[in-house]
Amino acid sequence: MKEQNMISEGFVTLAGAGPGDAELITLKLQRRLTEADVIITDRLVNPDIISTNARKDALILFAGKQGYNDSSFSQEEVTTLIIEHAQQGKKVLRLKGGDVAFFSNVLDELQSLTEKNIPFEIIPGITAASGASAYAGIPLTARGHSQGVQFLTYNPNSYYNPETWKHLANSADTFVFYMAAKNICDLAEILLRFSKKPAIKLAVIEQATTIHQQVHITTLIDCAKDFAGKVFSSPSLVIIGDVVKLHEQFNWFNSTEAGTVFHDIEK
Repeated sequence: MKEQNMISEGFVTLAGAGPGDAELITLKLQRRLTEADVIITDRLVNPDIISTNARKDALILFAGKQGYNDSSFSQEEVTTLIIEHAQQGKKVLRLKGGDVAFFSNVLDELQSLTEKNIPFEIIPGITAASGASAYAGIPLTARGHSQGVQFLTYNPNSYYNPETWKHLANSADTFVFYMAAKNICDLAEILLRFSKKPAIKLAVIEQATTIHQQVHITTLIDCAKDFAGKVFSSPSLVIIGDVVKLHEQFNWFNSTEAGTVFHDIEK
């Protein structure tokens, strides 16, 4: 869609706001923030991004969704907000944490916008996998360590058949698990059933790219012992693979000293 459509009719921008650091947004998103009449934001979007860039008269709507929380917004409610404001001729900015299309419900929003003939655009963002791995000094692929990477989710409702688990457990790829930290010990136990590499490294990265970032490293076989009863702050990302051992050598981001550079964020 051409940008001039935004002048005369309602228009929706679906944008990724990055993994947490307020400086990790695109120039295009920064411009859309200054233009938007309505900003509908997820709970994982750094509020500094909005307060620093949005118009003072913009309507800010907090419509966060959270797993295991029945009181959070449903996707249907979020989509209704987007449609209602766009149909009033407003420029609507829908902000999602990370990238707009990595394990999000963007498909529901795209389908509704198309059905209502509302013009839209998609602005990508830095996904949590890229942000967390970069700020933890863990390249997701690296010569001699991993030639590929797979992005997955894991929660109590996830289903992978035994053959899939066997393939995953013995692959040389790096695995990035979204939404898995809450059940990390269960995930490690399943992989151990099939893995020939029980000592493979595993990292849980909490609140990546912010001054609250913490990196916790163990192995598949030691996960239950090291992480038993531990509750990780949201959002947290899990990286499993030989590349995790590179963290010790390339860990450049000292979150305890980052307050003078990076904006604080409470999630």
